[in-house]
Amino acid sequence: MIGDSLAAGYGLPHAEGFEVQLARALAAAGEKVPIIDAAVSGATSADGRARLTWVLGGIPRRGPPLAALVELGANDGLRALPVRALRANLTAILNRLAARHIPVLLAGMYAPPNLGPGYERRFRAVYAALGRRPGVVAEPFFLAGVARVPALTQADGLHPNATGVKRVVATILPYVQRVLAMARAVAR
Repeated sequence: MIGDSLAAGYGLPHAEGFEVQLARALAAAGEKVPIIDAAVSGATSADGRARLTWVLGGIPRRGPPLAALVELGANDGLRALPVRALRANLTAILNRLAARHIPVLLAGMYAPPNLGPGYERRFRAVYAALGRRPGVVAEPFFLAGVARVPALTQADGLHPNATGVKRVVATILPYVQRVLAMARAVAR
């Protein structure tokens, strides 16, 4: 899992963060898979790209990852970084994973609306285009049903609280299961 503060569980006890809640949901669904947590608060798509070599090194004695979840872009948008850089970084990540035959769940992200409709449209188009690649399962918006819902976010209005993370996990779980099924098919 390559991500930013949304996947890293910013502001939450470890047990209430995305990684732990996702692992619990997968176990409850009968999926026993270790999660390599490479989510770092503040990370941009460029940071995730730089961390990829570490992720591809795998877990000692278990090898490289079976599948990947890429949740990046929120900080690119918050910092109004060029959309072409977001596209280049995510493309590079997907290319390296594809070269290793590692299926990817690409979690979609929206740009902040204050950056204008043009920026937002170009930003979303990156995820739409990359989500159509072979070997990629596209999840439309990582914070679907959680963003801008005060009862599901922390006081900063950006990061999900524990209940919000639970909602994110419930929404993303079928996508994770699809990418795991793809990975198992590739491994055969």
